[in-house]
Amino acid sequence: MKKIYLFLFAYLCCSMAFAQKLSIESIMQDPKNSIGSLPSNIFWSEDSKTIYFNWNPDKNKADSLYGLLVSDKKIFKVSPSVRRGLPAAFGVYSKDRSKKVFTRNGDIFLMDTQTQAVRQITNTLEYESDAEFSGKEDKIIFTKANNLFSFNLSNGEIVQLSNFIAGAKRPDAKQSEQDKWLKQDQLSMFEILKERADKKKEGEKVSKADLPKRPKEFYLDEKRIDNLVLSPDGNYITFRLVKSATGSKSTIVPNYVTESGFTEDIPARTKVGAPAASYEYFVYQIAKDTILSIPTKGIEGIYDQPAYLKDYAVKKDTSKAKKPEARMVLMSGPVWSEDSKYAVTVARSTDNKDRWILKFDPITLKFETIDRQHDEAWIGGPNIGFGTGSLGFLADQKTLYFQSEADGYSHIYTVDLSNNQKKQLTKGKFEVQSLQLSKDKNFFYITTNEVHPGEQHFYKMSVAGGERTRLTKLAGSNQVVLSPDETKLAYLHSESTKPWELYLQDNSPTATQLTQSTSEHFKAYKWRDPQVLTIKARDGEDIYARYYEGKGAKGKKPAVIFVHGAGYLQNAHKWWSQYFREYMFHNFLVDNGYDVLDIDYRGSAGYGRDWRTGIYRFMGGKDLTDHVDAAKWLVEKHGVDAKKIGIYGGSYGGFMTLMALFTTPDTFKAGAALRPVTDWAAYNHPYTANILNEPQKDSIAYRRSSPIYHAAGLKNRLLICHGMVDVNVHFQDVVRLSQRLIELKKENWELAAYPMEDHGFVEPTSWMDEYKRIFKLFEEELKK
Repeated sequence: MKKIYLFLFAYLCCSMAFAQKLSIESIMQDPKNSIGSLPSNIFWSEDSKTIYFNWNPDKNKADSLYGLLVSDKKIFKVSPSVRRGLPAAFGVYSKDRSKKVFTRNGDIFLMDTQTQAVRQITNTLEYESDAEFSGKEDKIIFTKANNLFSFNLSNGEIVQLSNFIAGAKRPDAKQSEQDKWLKQDQLSMFEILKERADKKKEGEKVSKADLPKRPKEFYLDEKRIDNLVLSPDGNYITFRLVKSATGSKSTIVPNYVTESGFTEDIPARTKVGAPAASYEYFVYQIAKDTILSIPTKGIEGIYDQPAYLKDYAVKKDTSKAKKPEARMVLMSGPVWSEDSKYAVTVARSTDNKDRWILKFDPITLKFETIDRQHDEAWIGGPNIGFGTGSLGFLADQKTLYFQSEADGYSHIYTVDLSNNQKKQLTKGKFEVQSLQLSKDKNFFYITTNEVHPGEQHFYKMSVAGGERTRLTKLAGSNQVVLSPDETKLAYLHSESTKPWELYLQDNSPTATQLTQSTSEHFKAYKWRDPQVLTIKARDGEDIYARYYEGKGAKGKKPAVIFVHGAGYLQNAHKWWSQYFREYMFHNFLVDNGYDVLDIDYRGSAGYGRDWRTGIYRFMGGKDLTDHVDAAKWLVEKHGVDAKKIGIYGGSYGGFMTLMALFTTPDTFKAGAALRPVTDWAAYNHPYTANILNEPQKDSIAYRRSSPIYHAAGLKNRLLICHGMVDVNVHFQDVVRLSQRLIELKKENWELAAYPMEDHGFVEPTSWMDEYKRIFKLFEEELKK
C-alpha cells in the first residue's frame, strides 16, 4: 500500500510540474507520450453499421485498427486475421451500389454490398489493378501487364482487349537503306533463300488465318504505357505513351551512419529544369482494329507563349521570326458519360499555365474546348491540380461538373454539353476544398472554409446550386467521411487546443464524440488558444495570423515569428496544427516571456488564387514583406521591442528565415533556419517550376529568390539545422551556403548537422537537440 501511495504522489508531482512549466524534453518526446495517440484514417463498412479507424491507445510501436459499432457506440480492437479479410476502403461501385469491385495485394475482388460477401476474381503472381465495371456492368475491366482485360461475371471468361507489347520493336520496323539492299541482293542471288522465304510467308499467312481474332498488336519500343481507359460501350480504348527523358541526372544523398560501416548512397531526385518526359496520345478504334494518334496541336491557345519570356526577348527581324512551337500537354481521362455519348478529357500544359476541359470525338480525333483556365503564374487550387480533378457527370449524362479558379477562388461549375451553357454553383471569397456527388446524383457534399478561412465545415447542396445546408457545427476543422448509405457522418474534429478525436452524427448537425485520446501529460497543462486575427499588409491586404501574447513591459518585450513550411500550406487556423511540436514550443516561449506570431503569408493555402500566386517569380518578395509588416505590427500594437524580434521555421520556413536575415537584417535580430532551401535551382521540378519557371529560361526569378545570392547581407546571428540524409531538401544546400558564408568571412553563424535525419525529423533526441539550440539562440540574442 505504501508503494502505491508513493507512486501516486510521484505521479501527481510530475503532473503538477508539467502543468506549471513546460520543458523542451517534455514537448519533443514521442508524441504518443506528450499528446496521446490520435485517431486517423476513417472508413466505413459497406452496410454503414461499423466505423473503422487507426488508433493506438495502448502505445504500441505502430497504430492498430479499431472498429466502432454505430448501434451501441462500443469501440473494439480488430484482430489481424479480421483486418486482413476486410475489403479495401476504396473501390468502384456499380450504378445501384449493390456491388463493389476493388483490388488488394494485386488481385481483384468483387463484393456484394448488401450481404458483404466477397468473391475473389483473380489469384495470380501478376499484378492486376484499376478494376471497374463495364458499361453494361456484366464484366469487370482491369489492367494487367500494361493491357486491358475483361472478366465476364456470368461465365468467368477472361478476354484480352488490347495487345500492347512492351520493350520490343515492330518486326517490320523501318530498315536502313543498307539493310534493304543486302536483303534484296541475297534473295536475288540465291534461289533457295528466295524459295524458303516464300514458303515462310505462305505458312505464316495460313497460321494467321487459323487463329481467332486478336486485338491489334502495338509495339511500345522504349516507351511505357499508362492511362488506359475503355469507353462504356466497349468501342474505344484511349491511352498515353510516355517516353522517359534522356540526359536527366539524378542527385545522390550520402548516408554516413549505416549498418555496414561504409558510406552508402541514397538515390534521389533530379533538379528543376532537368529534361522532362514526353507524351503521346492514342485511341484504339476496336471495331476498325485501328490505332490512331491523337493530335494536340489544334487545342485553343496551344501556341501561346508565357509572358515572362518577354523579359528575355531580343529584337529580331520580324520577317524571319520563327513560329512558336506548340506547347506540350499532359492529358488525363477521358471521363465518359454512361451512355458513351460524351467523352471529356482534361489537358494541362506542362508549363502549368493552361488547363483545358475538352470534349473529345474518338472518331474524328478532334477536341472542342468546354473550359479554358489560363494563369500567367500557374494553375492550382483545391481539386484543380493534376489529373482530372473534381470532374464528372450528373444523372442526365449531359451535364458535367468541375472546379475552377476562374473567379479567383476554387468553386463548382456545371456545363451542359448539349449546348455548352455554363453555370457557376458556388461563389464568394472562400474555397470548395472537397467535393463528393451523392449516390442518387441529386446533391453535392462539400467542405468549404466560408464561415472563416480558419474553419472547415461540411455542407449538402443541390446539384442545381442554391442554398447550402451546413451539417457540422463544431468550430475548427471537420474531416468528414460519409457512410455508404449517406445517413451518417464519421469525422475527425479538432480545435486549436484540442487534438483530433473521432465524432459521429446522423446526417444532421448533432454530434457525439467517440474517442478520448489525449494523454494525462497533455491534459495537465493549460494550453493557450492563440488569437486568430488579421494584420494589414503594406498593400492593404489582410494577413491572417495566429498570435500568442506574452507578458512583459511595454516596449521591451521580445518576440518570435514562426514561418510555416511548404509555402502552399495553412497554419493560421482554428484547428489542431500539424505543427504540434511548434505549437507546444510557442506555449513554452510565452511561458518564458516572449510574444509569438505565426502568419499565413503570401503563397499560403486557403485564401484563393491571388494569395496563392503572390510569390510568382519572386519567393522572398511579398511573402517576406508580409513578415516584415507583421513584425512592425508587433512593435506598434503590442509593445514588442523592435530590436528583439527573432524568426525561425523549417523547409520553406527555413528559406524565409535566410531571406529575412540576408535581405532585411534590421528587422530580425536572430534567426533559426531549419532544413532550408538555399538555392531554388537545386530543388525539385514539380514544385519549383510552377513558381519560378525553369532556371535556364528564367534566371532572373532564381537569382532574386535564392538566399545563396544574398548571403552577403547577413548581419545578425544565424543558426542552421539540417538532416544529412534529407532526400527532399538536400544537405548539399547548406554545404554550399556554408562555403559561401566562409568566403564572405561571416562569423555569426553556425550549422548543426543531424546524421540520421531526413527532412522530417523522427528521433525525439534530434528534436530536443534542435529546439534547445533554437531556444538558446533566442535567449542569448533577444534578451540582451
